[in-house]
Parts: sequence; C-alpha cells; structure tokens
Amino acid sequence: MAKRTKRQIERDEQIYQLTTLVAGEFSLQEVLDKLAEAAVKIVAVKACSIRLLDGEAVDLKMRSTYGLSEQYRNKGVVSKNDTVVKAAFAGKAVVLDDMRVDGRVKYKEATIKEGLVSQLTVAMQFRGRAIGVLRLYSPRPRRFDEDDIQLARAVASQCAVAITNAKLYAEAVEGARMAEQVRLAGLVQRKMIPKKAPQIPGLDIAATYIPCFDVGGDFYDFLRISENCIVVLIADVIGKGVPAALMMSCFRSAVRAYADIERGSKAIRIITSKLNKMACSECSDGEFITFFYAIIDAEQETITYCNCGHEPTVLIRDGQIMELEKGGLVLGVDPQAEYEIETVELRDGDCLLFYTDGLIDAANFDGELWGRERMLEAAKKFIAGSAEQMIKNMLGYRRRFVGLARQIDDTSIVVVKTEKIKKQNGVWKG
Repeated sequence: MAKRTKRQIERDEQIYQLTTLVAGEFSLQEVLDKLAEAAVKIVAVKACSIRLLDGEAVDLKMRSTYGLSEQYRNKGVVSKNDTVVKAAFAGKAVVLDDMRVDGRVKYKEATIKEGLVSQLTVAMQFRGRAIGVLRLYSPRPRRFDEDDIQLARAVASQCAVAITNAKLYAEAVEGARMAEQVRLAGLVQRKMIPKKAPQIPGLDIAATYIPCFDVGGDFYDFLRISENCIVVLIADVIGKGVPAALMMSCFRSAVRAYADIERGSKAIRIITSKLNKMACSECSDGEFITFFYAIIDAEQETITYCNCGHEPTVLIRDGQIMELEKGGLVLGVDPQAEYEIETVELRDGDCLLFYTDGLIDAANFDGELWGRERMLEAAKKFIAGSAEQMIKNMLGYRRRFVGLARQIDDTSIVVVKTEKIKKQNGVWKG
C-alpha cells in the first residue's frame, strides 16, 4: 500500500471531526458555521456558503459562510429554479470553471469584485429530498476533482443531518418537552432506516426493523457500490432511549462519510479502524457498538466482511449452517484494536441472515428466551420462500413463542438470498 501523504492524513482527521459536530452540544448556527469553515480547510479553497430552502421552499436563504464578505453574502436572491441549483438538486456536482464568464452565473459583478473564479455546488439532501446547497469557491481557475466532490458531499451530508435534527429538536421543546422529544427522536431514527431493500441483479434482499421503545440503538443500511455490488451493514449501539439513538445517528453519519471516500474490499479494514477510534472517543463508560460490515458481489459471487463483536451473520447452504465470525472486538473499547477480514465464496441458493440480538433475546412470559437454536430452526424451515416472506414467517414463528410478553430490545433482520445471474446484451438479469 502506498504511503499516505500528510495531506491525506489531515483530511481524514478533519472528516472525523465533521462526524462529531452533529452530536455535539452546539446550536444549529454554530454547527453550520463550523461545517462551512471545515469545508474550506479540508478542500483547501477560499470560501464556502451554505444556503437552505426557505419556509415556502422557493428561495434559498444564506445561512452560513466562511471567507466571504458581507456584501457578497447579501448580493441577491437565489431561487431553486436557478440552473446550477436545479442541476445540484438533480444529484449532480456542478463545477463552474470560471464564474466571471459563465452564463449560468447571475451576479457576475459581485463575483468579480469578491475575487472568485471557480465554484463547486452540491446539494444537501435528507431522505432523498433536497433542502439546500453547499458551495465552495476558489480565487483562481481550478478543476475540482473527484476527491473534492466526495469531500463536499460528506460536508453536505453532515449539514443535512444537523439541520434536520435541530428542526425536530426545536419542535420537541415547543411541544410536550421530553415526551415529544422522544417521539420525534424515534421518528428521526426510523427515517434513517431504509424503507425498502435495494434491487440488485442476482440477489433477493429484504429487511425489517422492530423497535421496542420509541428510540433505540439498532440500525442497518445498504450502500450500493456498483450494479452488482452492495455494502450491507448492521449495528447495535449498546444502550437505550435517546442517548443510544443519538449515538446511532452519529455513527451512521460516520459510516456513510467514510464509505463515500474509502471504496473496495480493502477499505473495510480502514473504515472499521476509523469507526472504532470514533466510537472510543464518543462512547461513555459502559457504552460500545457491535457492528457487521459486508460487501456482497453478486457478479463475483463473494461476500467480504468484518464482524466487530456482532451476532455472527448466518450463511445457510443446503441445510447446513456457517457462521461468519471473523473480525474483532466491539467498537468503542480499544482504539488500537485490529480487525480480520474474510472473503467467502457464494453459491446459487445461498441464504445470508443478518440480525441483532433482539431477535434471539425475545422472551415469553416465563422468561424463556426464543434463542439461537429456534431462530436457526425457523430460518431453515422457511428458507424456500422469498427473502421478504422468510422474514415474515420467522417473526410469526417467534411471535407464537413469546406471545404478548413485552420485549426489551429492538429487532433488526436483513436476509440476502443469492440467485444465478447472466449477462444478456450487456444487461445483468436475475
């Protein structure tokens, strides 16, 4: 592996700092100001601006800047119908090589007076809905590269989380104080859980999340790498209520920020190490995070994974059970912990079962746990159906055992079943 430059090390440290801002005790304005400053320093540009849609969702109001004059901040209205903004809202990273002559620039005189030349614009989005734009400015002609774009998107992602969390928190305080706060925290958490599994040629994927309280520490996510390759991750923040939910939110943001920068199976060890250091810094005494990170390549028919103290993912093949256990300690205990990575070949008809301990720790009125053996029995019993039907049947099987007994832990399940795929006329088909 090539020796990392001092600049790369500094960028990694700065990105880590971004992920801690959202969970810090700062007002929304303080967070936006710190994020704008961080963006300038990370990408090494002159200035940054953050604009948000107003209440009527028409114009974008300037909410924070770094390195820009008051005159430029107040130069005029920017609408969501602006050409550059519309392109950014459509998911593009828009680069203006020379704002002084680009026809898409509305305020050329103010731009020239400010000494700005090149501009990069990316959207801030939450749950697929654009809420504003982040812009970076350079005083000289500059080709913003892919690293700059990914870093800008990471900052924009943190802005979106900070803005959404702050709005929901304000609503809670104005309502029924703590009861309302907990309700909204649960709403934010559930919005972070994917509503449906992605469609990947060669894979049948389904997932579900069942909270036992308004908020909790479980989460799972899917990050698509390519047409036939996907990251599946599942985690459990040990703790309950609002503190666990806040940690989960911070941790999820960190995972996505790091995954945007580090790509490929070799990146699993790097990402896991960074997440562990973050958890060691942020977790209080007695708190930690179990985590399972897997890259499933349907074309190569492999799963490459790291298990950080989580319940082992189960691979079911021809009625036999294989547990994916390679990895290391839970996150948040030892900042110097090292982690193993393993690649396992997949076959047609294989079934992967990812889950949190709430699935097997469900108890009936006699205090008897459903347990791992009953889970495996149910998994093998219902493996013939689709991934979605398998989850429904397993939960129904568990429900008959526990009855109406109240549960004390969240349940998260992800099932991935492999199917043969062939490439026809350049298109992958299951």
